[in-house]
Amino acid sequence: MIIRIVKLSFAPEKVETFLNLFNKYEEKISSFEGCVQLELLNDIHTPNIYFTYSYWQEEAFLGAYRDSDLFKEVWEQTKVLFNDKPEAWSVKRV
Repeated sequence: MIIRIVKLSFAPEKVETFLNLFNKYEEKISSFEGCVQLELLNDIHTPNIYFTYSYWQEEAFLGAYRDSDLFKEVWEQTKVLFNDKPEAWSVKRV
């Protein structure tokens, strides 16, 4: 299993738009083949910074998601809301 962590920093006035997008797509992403779990976390000190943790059975499933029309649709709508470059890591439990 791998965990994909993505740090997302939004313009403060765009946070509500992002949350609406996340709620709209959460079920579709969670039910994508190979996705085990999807979580959205919010930084306690910087309210416009969010993290997504998605758990994937293996890296190939994450790759298929990143190549999918669903990802492209979500990403096109999300990236215009950023106020800083997103950061991402693929990690595994030790």
